[in-house]
Amino acid sequence: MKILVTGGAGFIGSNFIHYWLQTHPGDQIINFDLLTYAGNIKNLEDISSNPNYTFVKGDIADAEQVNSLMPGVDLIVNFAAETHVDRSIKDSADFIRTNVEGTRVLLEAAKNNGGIRFHHISTDEVFGSLGKEDEPFNELTPYDPRSPYSAAKASSDHLVRAYYHTYGLSVTISNCSNNYGPYQYTEKMIPLFITNLLQGKKIPLYGTGENVRDWIHVDDHNRGVAMIIEQGKIGETYCLGGGNEKNNLSLTKFILGLMEQSEDMIEYIADRPGHDLRYAINFSKAKRELGWQPQVDFIAGLRATVEWYKNNQAWWQNIDEINK
Repeated sequence: MKILVTGGAGFIGSNFIHYWLQTHPGDQIINFDLLTYAGNIKNLEDISSNPNYTFVKGDIADAEQVNSLMPGVDLIVNFAAETHVDRSIKDSADFIRTNVEGTRVLLEAAKNNGGIRFHHISTDEVFGSLGKEDEPFNELTPYDPRSPYSAAKASSDHLVRAYYHTYGLSVTISNCSNNYGPYQYTEKMIPLFITNLLQGKKIPLYGTGENVRDWIHVDDHNRGVAMIIEQGKIGETYCLGGGNEKNNLSLTKFILGLMEQSEDMIEYIADRPGHDLRYAINFSKAKRELGWQPQVDFIAGLRATVEWYKNNQAWWQNIDEINK
């Protein structure tokens, strides 16, 4: 196949490209990425000479450029998105442009170029916030986004479904829980805490750390995405979770323990506006229909992630300079 991966220089997208080329070495991949602050071309340096890999810098909201990439493409996998909640609270404009208009442009291109198969990466945040005793999110959970970021992602999900129902476009969607692993930009919680500690800085924890997240290793997520692409039912959504619910304080203590640091390194800060209390995912549909379930043990995965940031300090210390 010839595959267009959007946002392929980002954290999850770059890990997906590595995974796909390892498991499908005969396929061709075009990595289409604007290289904003969170995109890093160094993530794919080791495959830059692979004849089946091509990088194209560009914007998914640019219809002319997007359409120029369509000839011969069999599959679009859309990772491209603005994703950081705090940034969306400060200014939502880029989130609407990329996550909503960008997705619409991609869908139009898929529709107008022979009906290209389309897989869309989404998030559990579109479902809103769970109480401590609520059942986890599943594919039938009503949407209730509570930040500009999650509202933009919810809008893009609805557009993808609309193109399936209105135009018969071959689409699937995956909604995943919080990812962790190598190549994650250092504004996100786990790499932020690890890199702060490596620099002798305190780690900022919102509120009292009671907010709960379900953590999935990026490799488990991408294996699930690949299985949806290959086995999933067209028009369907699949939830991918890690089965690792942790409140932020306990996760912080795990990281401190792995890095042999004391709890004195925690700096409690004012809570985020509209901070969702809990996310959790029921992935029984993916397990039942695809045979997928997470395989990476959380503690082992977190330990490996700490080691990756320890061993790749040049990557994160120069992260804002790499694409200039």
